[in-house]
Amino acid sequence: MNPKWNGQFSCFDLVAKTDTHSRSVVQVRDLEIGGNDFVVMAGPCAVETEDQLMQTAEAVAEAGARILRGGAYKPRSSPYAFQGLGVEGLKILSRARDATGLAIVTEVMSEEDVELIAEYADIMQVGTRSMENYALLEALGGCGRPVLLKRGMTATLEELLRSAQVIAMAGNPDVILCERGIRTFETATRNTLDIAAVPVLKTVSHLPVIVDPSHAAGVRSLVPALSRAAAVVGADGLIVEVHPCPEKAMSDGNQSLTFSEFRKMMTDLQPYLDLQQSARQFRPQLLALGGAD
Repeated sequence: MNPKWNGQFSCFDLVAKTDTHSRSVVQVRDLEIGGNDFVVMAGPCAVETEDQLMQTAEAVAEAGARILRGGAYKPRSSPYAFQGLGVEGLKILSRARDATGLAIVTEVMSEEDVELIAEYADIMQVGTRSMENYALLEALGGCGRPVLLKRGMTATLEELLRSAQVIAMAGNPDVILCERGIRTFETATRNTLDIAAVPVLKTVSHLPVIVDPSHAAGVRSLVPALSRAAAVVGADGLIVEVHPCPEKAMSDGNQSLTFSEFRKMMTDLQPYLDLQQSARQFRPQLLALGGAD
């Protein structure tokens, strides 16, 4: 480990990797995130209609996704943009879970909504704008659900782990970190995917790490390539935006994959996942050989 990282990250004692706690596995229904499986979460940015969500849930489940994403409450930058269906969106998500068996991840924006959303969600998502909403993070400590913590768009990894520590200190150790791209001077993409964040976080923290290639790219044609990169560097999974008709999406249509594009992405990912699995199998042997020198 880089000596600098010892003091920089070890102070977050509940989420930092130690000799006795090197890896956490977060249980979500019958799934394990951070275990041996690469778990893909997929679905629309926002729940728009029941038909839209059901179509998407069935398509992503058939392609190999294990968790359905969909926003019932949307923290949009513009007051004129679609703000989500609220409770009705949560009910639609619940019906989609019943129909497909997919677990549900959805965003919570306020500490006042934690109890309500926890009744419907399997994973509580903290969006990039809420990463430093400490009242929300503390409330999630007692929600009884795993938390998907997205990196703030201008946050350092130290600040991301600080927020994870807040959730853990409030009583919830089941935190999944998400690298979703950060804001830089580059304008060709929506954000800049900090791909190095994945191996750094996997080195200094025991928490699972997933990647959001959709928000990192902002351009759907780049999503498959960034997804493959995430697999190569050891991410535990992805969260990807998929829509039946991205051109008509109320939110994030430019970065949402069609059903056929998502199926192809999942197929093209498989050789990279096989490589990742092989690396995990051989790593203990390589470490043993290194230790014998």
